Amino acid sequence: MKTRPVLLAAGGTGGHLFPAEALAHALRARGVEVELVTDERALRYGGEFPARAMHTIAAATPRGGSALDKARAIALLGFGTLQALRHLRRLRPRAVVGFGGYPSVPPLFAATLLRVPTVLHEANAVMGRANAFLARRVDSIAAGFPLAGVPDALARKITVTGNPLRPAALAAAQRPYPDFADGKLRLLVTGGSQGARIMADIAPPALESLRQELRERIELTQQTREEDLARVATSHARAGIVAQIAPFFADLPERIARAHLVIARAGASTVTELSVIGRPSILVPLPHALDQDQAANAAVLAQAGAAEVVRQADFTPQWLAERIADLAARPDLLTERARAAKAVGVADAAERLADLVLALSERRSVS
Repeated sequence: MKTRPVLLAAGGTGGHLFPAEALAHALRARGVEVELVTDERALRYGGEFPARAMHTIAAATPRGGSALDKARAIALLGFGTLQALRHLRRLRPRAVVGFGGYPSVPPLFAATLLRVPTVLHEANAVMGRANAFLARRVDSIAAGFPLAGVPDALARKITVTGNPLRPAALAAAQRPYPDFADGKLRLLVTGGSQGARIMADIAPPALESLRQELRERIELTQQTREEDLARVATSHARAGIVAQIAPFFADLPERIARAHLVIARAGASTVTELSVIGRPSILVPLPHALDQDQAANAAVLAQAGAAEVVRQADFTPQWLAERIADLAARPDLLTERARAAKAVGVADAAERLADLVLALSERRSVS
C-alpha cells in the first residue's frame, strides 16, 4: 500500500517549480513521498522533478482579456477544482503545499474544502494575486522574504522560511567569489526562466561601446530568446567579446557562481540564488507587473548593499556601459557587494519549509 504523500501544487514555470523541487528533495531525504500537481507547461520538467507521480489539471488566469475570456478561465479553474478533489480523495495527502500561479489554486482550494492541512509558499516580497486569493483559507503561509502591508489576520499565519533552492544552487553556493588574478571580468546576463528581450536590446550595444581593452577582458554568458540569438551573437562577435549565448542554461546556478557581476531581472528565484550564492548584481525589475513584485524583491538586495537597481526606462546602453566600466575598475567594490549578498541569503530554506509542513501535518493528525 502506498504511503500518504505530501502533495505539491505549482504553476508550470521555473519560478514556481524550482522551490517546489527543492522542497521535494528535502522531504524525500526525510523519507516522505511527494507528488506534484501542476499544468501542462511543467511536463518538460517531468524527467527531473523528484516526485513519485505528476498530475496535470485544468487551470487558467482570470486576468486580462475580454469578459468571455475571464468567464472561460473561471470555468477552467472550477473544472480544475473538481479534478483536484478527485485526486485528493484518492491520494489522501498528509498536506498540500502551494507555490503560486493559478494552477496551484484548484488543489489548494480543494484541500481547504476537504480539511487537508495546507501551506502556501509566497516566493516574492509582495503576495501574488493567486496566493492572495488563497491566503485567508490556508492554515499557514511561508514567505521567501518579509511581506509588507499584510493584514494582522494573515500576519499571524506567516513564517519567513526563505525560498527553497535546488541542490544545484546549494552546490554553487559553496564556491567562493572568483578573484581577478587572471585579469578577466566574467559577466552573466539573464532574463529569468522565460528570457527577457530588454537584455538582448541593451546589453550587446552597451558592451560594443566599451573600450577595446575592457572588451578583451570580458567573458560573457548571456541568456537570450531563440528569436534574438542571431543578432546578439553578431553584436558580440563584432565587439570581439568571448560569449556563450543560449535561450536556457540548465547549469545557471553554476554560471552565477562563476560570474563577477550578474545583470538580470529580479524574479524571486534569481534574487534568492544571487543572495545564497553571494554575487553582486545590476537588477532591472519587470516594470509592468501588477503587484510590482520584482521591484520589492530587488529592494531586498539593494538595501543590503548587494545590488544596483535600475528602472527599465533608465536601462539604456549608455547607462549600462558606464556602470560596467566603473565596476570593472573597482574589483574591491564588487567583492564587497558579493559579501553583502551572501550575508542576506537563507541557504536552509528548504529544510525550514519541510519543518513547517511536517509540523502542521502532525498537529492536524493528532487533533
